[in-house]
Amino acid sequence: MNNQPKITLVGAGPGDAELITLKGIKALKAADVVLYDALVNEELLEFAENAVKVYVGKRSGEHSYAQDAVNKLLVDYALNYGNVVRLKGGDPFVFGRGYEELDYAAAHNIAVEIIPGISSSVAVPGLQHIPVTHRGLSESFWVVTGTTSNGRISDDVYEAARSKATVVVLMGLHKLAEIVEIFKKQTKNKLPVAVIQSGSTPQEKLAIGIVDNIVEIVEENGLTSPAIIIFGEVVALHPLFQAEKEAHDVVTGK
Repeated sequence: MNNQPKITLVGAGPGDAELITLKGIKALKAADVVLYDALVNEELLEFAENAVKVYVGKRSGEHSYAQDAVNKLLVDYALNYGNVVRLKGGDPFVFGRGYEELDYAAAHNIAVEIIPGISSSVAVPGLQHIPVTHRGLSESFWVVTGTTSNGRISDDVYEAARSKATVVVLMGLHKLAEIVEIFKKQTKNKLPVAVIQSGSTPQEKLAIGIVDNIVEIVEENGLTSPAIIIFGEVVALHPLFQAEKEAHDVVTGK
């Protein structure tokens, strides 16, 4: 056991255990304690053979641990055990509240190392052959949260909907109908949309449509959280969108 207090924030990636970095695996192998989230693939815990494993998951609608409690646990375990790995889904600094944990640890004079992870905001669309940028279609992309801490839709969603950029919404499926209305107000009714549940895992589900019909398609296919939403012309590059468009053209005689 390493008695020197240390905390390492490790990004576990989007869900597939093989998408963690080699450096992240090395950190797990050296850990005395691992605090892990709900969206972390538990296969990764096998790398931390000698560590105490502590679940501190937070899911929408069932917050098991408040962030303050997680912060205190991190420091307590570091002081009492030594080397603590905080294993977080995606990347710790992309809606992962990683800096809050870093800041709390620093206030207690505990060294913190950051090991980035692959963010679902880019990886999950990519795995479905949807680029977030593509020459001639999208010169930039927004990554926004669907819901702020007070339960409201982020003001940035309204700003993003006005742009020509690809818009990736995380943690927004339960607000999909409201978010769609924001895009409709920008006359983007025909804008391609994809919703991907549990991306990169065996439970992955995909819904493809346009702003006008994506809510119905998601309901018909039974998609649930966790899921990401992609608004943008780049979604039209997906083979399923192309096939549905061709079928629609045949039916309408276009």
